[in-house]
Amino acid sequence: MTEPQFQILVWLSYRIAAAFAFGLPLILLIWAKRSNLRSIDRLLSIYWKVSSLYAINLLFLSVNSQLGQFISFISPILMVASIWFWFDLNEEIDEMPIYKPIALTTRIWRWTLSFWAILNTGLHLFSWKCLNSINENYCDAWREVPFNSFVTTKTIIKFVLDGNWSTGFATFFAYLALILYLIGLLQWLIIQLPKNGRFAGKF
Repeated sequence: MTEPQFQILVWLSYRIAAAFAFGLPLILLIWAKRSNLRSIDRLLSIYWKVSSLYAINLLFLSVNSQLGQFISFISPILMVASIWFWFDLNEEIDEMPIYKPIALTTRIWRWTLSFWAILNTGLHLFSWKCLNSINENYCDAWREVPFNSFVTTKTIIKFVLDGNWSTGFATFFAYLALILYLIGLLQWLIIQLPKNGRFAGKF
């Protein structure tokens, strides 16, 4: 695969992420709350907690941090695991009539997100050297979108707050967010998972 072809696929991965990892699940969460569908509401609430790791990854990549490459690889896997892991929620969603719009949309979203995770994993395996050194070939493609987001954020903060969004601030917030995320994850692994197993009622 040539670098231009790889770059196109990475951009496709980011576009799918924008639509199906952030846009559609936000719509589904609002839809589920308005429709009072507890199972989908619960699934989306769990998903958003887990998917925050992907946003942290974008912060790391925007400042050329090596850690961002690893988080970019692992976060979609965790996101997909979070929407298929639960016995009770899977049963409730499967029992919903397929013609029900929100049930059909939820099924489409879950399978599309799974496809995106496979694509993302494959691209990272193809560019596995980026996990060891951010200066290897193909690594620039992963950093382009996060860096553009960094520049946009810097411009907005400068315009609205007359502040300066620097790489130092971005790195600090990235590590702070990652530490808080890991604390929450460890708390769930050590306390909630042994207690509740694969039931999401008390996630």
